[in-house]
Parts: sequence; structure tokens; C-alpha cells
Amino acid sequence: MMRRWIFPILAGGLVALGAYQATLLATPYALMYAALQKIGGAGEVNRFAFSQMATADNQPIVRPSPDLSYSTCVFDLSKGPVLVDVMPVPGRYWSVSIFDARTDVAAVRSDRDTQGGPARIALMKMGQKAPAGYEPVLLGYDRGLALIRILLANPSEFPVVDAIRRKSTCKQLPTAN
Repeated sequence: MMRRWIFPILAGGLVALGAYQATLLATPYALMYAALQKIGGAGEVNRFAFSQMATADNQPIVRPSPDLSYSTCVFDLSKGPVLVDVMPVPGRYWSVSIFDARTDVAAVRSDRDTQGGPARIALMKMGQKAPAGYEPVLLGYDRGLALIRILLANPSEFPVVDAIRRKSTCKQLPTAN
């Protein structure tokens, strides 16, 4: 009697295991797709969107820190490399993080890494070349997100910091015709 149920139980276990693995593999892509759709609505692709300071009423991401200023760039490498230039904010901690389509962190640079200078990053795929003066960051996916965070000691500093951070750019590398 038990022999009759062994194959269906094993088949059901294999299907469950396959569904579990598929869910584990697909979840990061689905989460990043949703984030890119939500954040991308705030601006154009390959261009920074500069948000206001986070409050309980305007949270663009889950649980943003109220003492950080955020800037986001949804990037697309399908037409070539994307250049990210982050202007330094003197006397403040700042960082730029690059996330790929799987939500993996491809690169992080901060004021401590650049020693007061700008961060100049070329987002690219294998086989492409970074322009002079840019640090290459190789990505395995066309789409992703660049996120700048700037720490403020007091919300009253926001207008000054905002003017500086708006000098940061995220743009497609011009192609030679």
C-alpha cells in the first residue's frame, strides 16, 4: 500500500523544491524591477532625480533615514556605458552605491574613498572601455540603480547641500558618429 504513494510524494517534493528555488532566484529581480518602476517614475532614465528630505508623508523608499538626503538614477546600459559624477559635499559624509538588476551592490564610493574629490564612475558591461578619469564598474545586467546619500546634521542645512548635490550627473556616454 505504501509503495503506491512513494512516487507521488517524491514528485510532489521535487515540484515543491523546484518552486522554492525558482522563487529564490526570481525574488531579487522582481524586487529591483518594482523599485526601478517606483523610483524611475520620479525622473528620466540615466539622469539623477533629487528628492526632498524624507518625511512620514513622502517616503519614496521603505524606511528612509530622516537625516539623509537621497538622489537616485535609474540607469540603462543597453545603449552603452553610463557615466556617474558625484560632486563632493565638504564636511559631510556622502556615498554613492551602485545596485544591479539583482539588487547586488556592484560598487560603493564615499567621501572617504575620494579624499574630498568627486566620485567618477563609468558603469559598463564587459568589453567596453571607461573614459580617462573614470573608474570602471562592470555590470552583468543592463539596468540598475545609482543611489547618492548625504548626511545632514540638521534639516536646515538641506538648501546648501541640495545646491551642491544637484551638480552630480548620471548620463549616457556620448557615442562617436
